[in-house]
Amino acid sequence: MRRVTQHYDVEMRKVGLKTTQYSLLSHVEKLGPVRPIDLAASIKMEPSTLTRNLKLLVASGWVTVLAGVDARSRHVVITEAGRAKRAEAKRHWRRAQNGINELLGMGNVAALHALIDQSMNKLNALSDEDDEV
Repeated sequence: MRRVTQHYDVEMRKVGLKTTQYSLLSHVEKLGPVRPIDLAASIKMEPSTLTRNLKLLVASGWVTVLAGVDARSRHVVITEAGRAKRAEAKRHWRRAQNGINELLGMGNVAALHALIDQSMNKLNALSDEDDEV
């Protein structure tokens, strides 16, 4: 998994992003406006980690955090600059994806995805059991 991530990181660096930043930007675009707590739950990230990662996107002008319906609530929203950055990065993400598909072969990639999905389902069930204890 580390080698695959490194392959994607090379492409994302070309547009000034890390893979985690691209993923977060994509989720904000898809879900936004979204409360930080809901965003963290959706991507299975600790709220404190999300806050740290969002700071970089806010500082770059790619997302903004707006006031919610009351003084305590906030909503994360992608900006126009963020949409443009994500669109630029998406082309590089696809290039990385195509490179992996070509290198490993579509059958192997599909098998890896199936194995990862099965494993995540089992790990999520284990996590649910741990939460009950």
